[in-house]
Amino acid sequence: MNQKNIPFNFVFDYLTPSDIKVRQRFGVIALYVDIKIVLILRQRKDHPETNRAWIPTSAEHHESLKKDFPSLRSVSIFADESGISTWQMLPAERDDFGSSVIKLCEFINHGDPRIGRIPKPRKSKKKTK
Repeated sequence: MNQKNIPFNFVFDYLTPSDIKVRQRFGVIALYVDIKIVLILRQRKDHPETNRAWIPTSAEHHESLKKDFPSLRSVSIFADESGISTWQMLPAERDDFGSSVIKLCEFINHGDPRIGRIPKPRKSKKKTK
């Protein structure tokens, strides 16, 4: 995939693992280290409020990540009834977006255990005769 077509492609200047894999999934760009998804980049016309850098994490890490990234918030389209989502995002319209994403890349490079998730395996389609 051509990096010019990837939103916020400056992240590649700051990600050093040679095994970063880029996959287009559901209209977003997903970045993987080995089998773990570590970052989603989204820039689309639908749901513009979610055009951001998404961080896959778990609820247990929200508080500590918010200390490192004060502008962090839940991805609204995945939020539960309380407005919380395990997926968190850095808002692109904030002045600190660039510096926050660069810091996030540093955390990814160092294997921060709060960042990233192993996706659930896909169910295989059964063939019918």
